[in-house]
Amino acid sequence: MKYHIDTIPVWDALKTDSECLLCALRRKTERLLVERSLGASVMSPDTRIKVNKTGFCAPHQVMMFNFPGGNRLGHGLMMLSHLQTIRPAITKSFGNSASDKGGKGGFSIFGKPKASLLAAPDNPGSCVICEELDSLHKRQIASLLHLWKTEQAFRTAFSQSKGLCVVDTQAALLMAPEMLNGDALISFEKTARQLLEDSLKRLEEELEWFTLKFDYRNAQKPWNNSRDALERTVNKLRGWCLGSEPMQDE
Repeated sequence: MKYHIDTIPVWDALKTDSECLLCALRRKTERLLVERSLGASVMSPDTRIKVNKTGFCAPHQVMMFNFPGGNRLGHGLMMLSHLQTIRPAITKSFGNSASDKGGKGGFSIFGKPKASLLAAPDNPGSCVICEELDSLHKRQIASLLHLWKTEQAFRTAFSQSKGLCVVDTQAALLMAPEMLNGDALISFEKTARQLLEDSLKRLEEELEWFTLKFDYRNAQKPWNNSRDALERTVNKLRGWCLGSEPMQDE
């Protein structure tokens, strides 16, 4: 599979010294997609067609609703046309209830189970933003691998970084054979795994001290690097979801 390669954002994310540069870049991209969804794309016919059919998942609805300087009117117009699109399908689906003649019970829309409409961030295709974010994130992983293959300076900087979270380490290792081969592939796999192992060990120590700081006997002792160990540990294990917004000022 061919990917659009854009290396500058990856370099920028690497400079943040976060627990996962891909998480930092993904979150920045996500904010930009939400902002765009509330901006000019509100009136774009192509965007409206996609929104009418798919809508947005609950977390992205929250982001849009709470976005600084957001567009409540634009948000409302998109939801109105989405509602007008899916309401007939919802009403029609009630004809499959067990009380109707020949009905089998249950509740589905467009032939899909109800659960499929309860979109989740990690379920691409269930949300307009999720779908595009997933596609862009794959490009960002491909760009990282391209940098590893072509630039010694990046290999050095990445090897000295905190690496990637568990989720993105797995994703990068799965994509690596598409982008790399020979020594480049072997060295990337070894480096990515070692960085993750080192990070988990470091975070375990920092999180342990975080918990011990709640003992009154340690109240006057320094936090060292453990004050935000809980957030960083969760982000390392599950991908960014807690703490300060990464790349906020970019």
